[in-house]
Amino acid sequence: MRGGNTRAVALAVAVWLGVGACSGGGVAARPAVEPSEQAGVVPPLPERFAEQRLEWGGCPAPTPLQGSGDAPGAEWQCATLTVPLDHEAPGNGETIGVAVIRKPATGGERLGSLVFNFGGPGGSGVAALPRSGERYAELNERYDLVSFDPRGVGASEGVVCRSDAEIDAAAQRNDGPPVGEAEELAYLSRAYDHARACEAAAGPLLPHLTTVDAARDLDLLRRALGDERLNYFGISYGTKLGAVHAHLFPEHVGRTVLDAVVDPTRDVVRRALLQTQGFQLALDRYLDACVPRDGCPTEDGLAELFEELAERPLPTDSGRRLTQGLAVTAVLGALYSELSWPTLTEGVRQAREYGRGELLLAAAERYNGRDAEGRYRNLHAANTAVNCADFASRPDVADVRAHEPAFVEASPVFGPHLVWSLLDCAYWPVAGERDQPEVSAPGAGPILLVGTVGDPATPYVGARRMREALGEDVGVLLTYEGEGHGGYQSGDACVVGTVNAYLLAGTTPPDGTVCP
Repeated sequence: MRGGNTRAVALAVAVWLGVGACSGGGVAARPAVEPSEQAGVVPPLPERFAEQRLEWGGCPAPTPLQGSGDAPGAEWQCATLTVPLDHEAPGNGETIGVAVIRKPATGGERLGSLVFNFGGPGGSGVAALPRSGERYAELNERYDLVSFDPRGVGASEGVVCRSDAEIDAAAQRNDGPPVGEAEELAYLSRAYDHARACEAAAGPLLPHLTTVDAARDLDLLRRALGDERLNYFGISYGTKLGAVHAHLFPEHVGRTVLDAVVDPTRDVVRRALLQTQGFQLALDRYLDACVPRDGCPTEDGLAELFEELAERPLPTDSGRRLTQGLAVTAVLGALYSELSWPTLTEGVRQAREYGRGELLLAAAERYNGRDAEGRYRNLHAANTAVNCADFASRPDVADVRAHEPAFVEASPVFGPHLVWSLLDCAYWPVAGERDQPEVSAPGAGPILLVGTVGDPATPYVGARRMREALGEDVGVLLTYEGEGHGGYQSGDACVVGTVNAYLLAGTTPPDGTVCP
């Protein structure tokens, strides 16, 4: 799913669609920590947490916050894991219920559980795993497939800052990147109001939505599943979560795959710039591969389309308009998968030649998590809440102005929009923990890292940097010379075969293996 700890799943453009920026005061802030404190001593868990076992039952249909849809079949089982709200004070009586789903192993010689996190932050694993379960059928023969909604997501105290109607109204407001002092002030005013709404709706929860908190929940889930070691498959942001878990609990790391790897070494500014470069690279590769007779757009043509939409949004059959912000979201979202490229071509052609916005609007609303009844997943609200709990830096408008030339140089098409992601947490009501997660995990390896050369949301360099940050003899890098966000889900036989051999037989490929 989305782009790691970035908005990739939470695109920066979501800020001025009204799903991003936030900040201010009111909720008791968790103080920022020094790097050495992340793995510091926490109180021992009361027995009711440490010794619990999950009570499995049938699974209901996903809620709108999880993404809606049909109920999973009878082969799927659901349960609730109870975790402390505050891991630093686990005995104070405040708890959260974490929604969990599993499909028991279908064959013999069971290896235990394989826990998935599909990214975001903010994606519902309870909804996502059944939808993609067939992709992991071979792994399911020997593993129970397990996923969960992390705290603040979906059925696990999902953060909701605004109503569906308010999100719709923000998406239909045709704001581009603000120009001039008056527009900047209006932009910041909306960001402040959004932060206050988040604080009012979920204030006591907000300080406890860090990746460290989620990693501690993940180890509690391992215990509740009865596994001595955590076998784990993390995608996008899920790679950050898995790496933080490995740092905190290296002795409990089992076979671990991190695919579409987040760069753990970048601060707020550099991570946003890196993703801007990644989307430009993906755009270049899409344009190079596009067949001219199919009506391919050009880079200049896309920029012109965005400028035209700022003045005149396009109509659609639904009555909702294709605004500039929604068009940017649609194009960025389509770059996540090579399979979306033909639809992107047709959507841009429909907009340019026929003055209609149906295809691009549909793409943007899929990305934004809007269902057919106008209900939204809480993906973007949770994404903001987790990122702002994690990251300590709070760039301001002066920082945006200072870094705008670098963003525009990185991508003339996307840079003017994505630079405003620097204000995502400008008014967030709690302090962030740190800018770079601590992921060093001596003794936890081998952890298999899958980096895709054409990945727009978690650029390939992040996999290399994660390998270095994990420490010597921990990370093993598998390179996929392909396109899109994530190697395994591409279906490439080399990637799938290598990952499955590692998870099923413990066969670790040589570091630096390349799948053409």
